[in-house]
Amino acid sequence: MPTISIDQAKAEYDVIIVGSGAGGGQMAYTLTLAGIKCCMLEAGRSYDPVTETPMFNRPDQAPLGGASTPDKDMGFWDSTVDGGWEMPDEPYTQASTDKDEQFTWWRARMMGGRTNHWGRISLRNGPYDFKPYSYDGLGFDWPISYEDVAPYYDKVEMLIGVHGTNEGMENTPDSPPGVLQPPPKARIGDLVAQKAGKKVGVPVVSIHRAVLTKRLDADTIPAKLHPGNKWAQDIVAKSMRARAACFWATPCGRGCSIKATYQSTTVHLPPALDTGNLDIIPNAHVREVMVGADGKATGVLFIDKTTGREERVKGKAVVLAASSGETVRILLNSKSNRFPDGIANSSGKVGKYIMDTVAMSLRGQIPALENLPPHNEDGTGGSHVYSPWWAYGDQRQGKLNFARGYHIEIGSTRRMPGGNSPVSMSYLRGLYGTKLKEEARRYYGSFISLASRGEMIPNEHCYAEIDPVVKDKWGVPVVRWHWKWTENEINMVMHGQETFAEMIDQMGGTVVGKLAKSGYDLIRPGGNVKHEVGGARMGDDPTDSVCNKWSQTWDVQNLYLCDASSFTSNPDKNPTLTIMAMAWRCADRIIAESAKGNV
Repeated sequence: MPTISIDQAKAEYDVIIVGSGAGGGQMAYTLTLAGIKCCMLEAGRSYDPVTETPMFNRPDQAPLGGASTPDKDMGFWDSTVDGGWEMPDEPYTQASTDKDEQFTWWRARMMGGRTNHWGRISLRNGPYDFKPYSYDGLGFDWPISYEDVAPYYDKVEMLIGVHGTNEGMENTPDSPPGVLQPPPKARIGDLVAQKAGKKVGVPVVSIHRAVLTKRLDADTIPAKLHPGNKWAQDIVAKSMRARAACFWATPCGRGCSIKATYQSTTVHLPPALDTGNLDIIPNAHVREVMVGADGKATGVLFIDKTTGREERVKGKAVVLAASSGETVRILLNSKSNRFPDGIANSSGKVGKYIMDTVAMSLRGQIPALENLPPHNEDGTGGSHVYSPWWAYGDQRQGKLNFARGYHIEIGSTRRMPGGNSPVSMSYLRGLYGTKLKEEARRYYGSFISLASRGEMIPNEHCYAEIDPVVKDKWGVPVVRWHWKWTENEINMVMHGQETFAEMIDQMGGTVVGKLAKSGYDLIRPGGNVKHEVGGARMGDDPTDSVCNKWSQTWDVQNLYLCDASSFTSNPDKNPTLTIMAMAWRCADRIIAESAKGNV
């Protein structure tokens, strides 16, 4: 990926973009194709999936058979080349020693951020999700509606390529005809789960994922995305023609050298660079947003990790898209006489109401899937089906002891064995020789995993602040996390366990392991799903929110927040698609204001 050093930077840019993932990548794409000069700062190193993706490496070619390690939590071949849960040079701290009140923070630290290893699940927020308080009296409403964002969902789906089907389900929006790509067929285990789901009233339908099942129509889509801009259309068409359809063979988490999956590094950044309007500076650890005497942002101060020196880059506007936790850190560390509590924080809401996805999982062993003949069911590298939340009616009737809902991600594929046994050891313990091989073949592929991904209600106990003592390697104060689940989330995961156990029973299977007696033993730790959102929410009232409906901070008119930090709620839908849609919407606003001379 072409990059520059700080000594090659321009004296001033139109827009400085901090972060190169979903929000930053989308922002760079939209702005540069409109002729706006941008400089992107990435805290990690440059990375190019086309040349660095180990798509065809077998697990046995990796140390420990490719199994997870503390440095490689998702396996040796995972595309994350830097970062992780713990980074010695950039620590974070916890306000509590209670493990149930701690937040685990994942940072990618590479070009493209988390878009390189994410699950590619691309679900639209529904009408209820933008107005949750109006729906059930909990949390906060967004200052926008689904109708405001729908056109941008359309454009993002056409650009990145999303497969799936329209099912017409409540609060699960359909896409316009012709936008979605054809879905892959359900795997054998998926069909078993679908049959069981019908018996217990749980729908199992095609999931929406950002993987190309056919090549993009480069002859017609660019004109829909950039009407009236032939120059931009030609650049986007070239980029689309460089992407191949998935050949259904390797895990998406390794990255995709043929560009079949969406990654910022293969979809957003190449056309942005081709415009000649984007400079990228890697290894740029941002400390703060600089402010002028007029109260407007003038640029960004960062540490060049290659030299350890403080550097500055100037811009007429600044976009923070560094991920929620990172954006909060930058805002709170950007102190001045005008902003003693951190930039854009006159409301005192920066860092408040952090949310993550509510998650638990259960595995079942299904005898009907034993001793299946060998067959390839790798598919598109992730789930082919899922269950959207189905129980809105039960909630309205007061039958459930929690608000909102969860979707179910279903896993049933025979993944290539690596350093860990693909068969639970409780089925193989004490065996050796011929009997071990026979039982391994019998059980391999007979397991189904059901995982819930649910909505957390924002609460005042979940927030991030600056640690008053601890600093990172470069002297930058670090984040201290506060976290607390509520009974709403605990009740939700217990409902998930009950539902999953019932589905597994209807499959004729048995649950692997013991059922949890408490939701606290079942729920994944805060941050563990890597879906942290919030911390600088948008709203209609500048005294009670950080930015307005355009993701523009109330206090600094040329400072925009275009990751999930501005999210007001965290629906059960994975946040990446909404991050991109909101960033495109914000970019259009910047373009319009720039044309008026307001940027």
